[in-house]
Amino acid sequence: MTVELKILRFDPERDQKPHEETYRVEAGPMDRVLDLLHRVKYEQDGTLTFRRSCAHGVCGSDAMLINGRNRLACKIRVDQLGGKKITVAPLPGLPVLKDLVVDMEEFFAKFRSVQPYLQNEAIPPVRERRQSQHDRDRFDDTTKCILCAACTTSCPSFWAKPEYVGPAAIVNAHRFIFDTRDDRADERLEILSDKDGVWRCRTIFNCTDACPRGIHITQAILEVSSAIVGKRS
Repeated sequence: MTVELKILRFDPERDQKPHEETYRVEAGPMDRVLDLLHRVKYEQDGTLTFRRSCAHGVCGSDAMLINGRNRLACKIRVDQLGGKKITVAPLPGLPVLKDLVVDMEEFFAKFRSVQPYLQNEAIPPVRERRQSQHDRDRFDDTTKCILCAACTTSCPSFWAKPEYVGPAAIVNAHRFIFDTRDDRADERLEILSDKDGVWRCRTIFNCTDACPRGIHITQAILEVSSAIVGKRS
């Protein structure tokens, strides 16, 4: 079948503002949106610019706004979009560099701000820092984040206040706050107790709906805010 693919495009060297361009692309129901974008770039317009890498939903680089929702272009299929018209735009709330490519610098700066790495000053054991399955299960869900930014850029609190650290950063802090092998949970909780930390969340659940990995993001944010309250009481 022929799919009408509308792409919101922007070239800073020639455009004053973003504009839509429409392409007609042959596609099968099991084709992914990424396949359609490749056909446009390879066969119709080589200037089309977008990010992609693994094409298997692991790297997170091809997150974009597809039919009004943040999704991974490599995971969403034509048949799942329920029609012959598909719209594609860059992730909302981040500066557009060109076409579907957004500037991720501030996103990753917020990620780094929550110290998303294991910190333990004790002398390490000969083989490994052992942990029970129960303790691992406590934070297993938030280890699944692929830093695609789909959650943060779907958040109205982030749109209204770009200083908000955002769901992705909180999820990655959660992963270490509740890791029994880590010694710096209190420092992360202090960072996230800031006015632009967890308290910006309004539990709208957009982030959870947008996550391509199925992470219970809103629940993780609430667990972090509860830990902050517990630390103060």
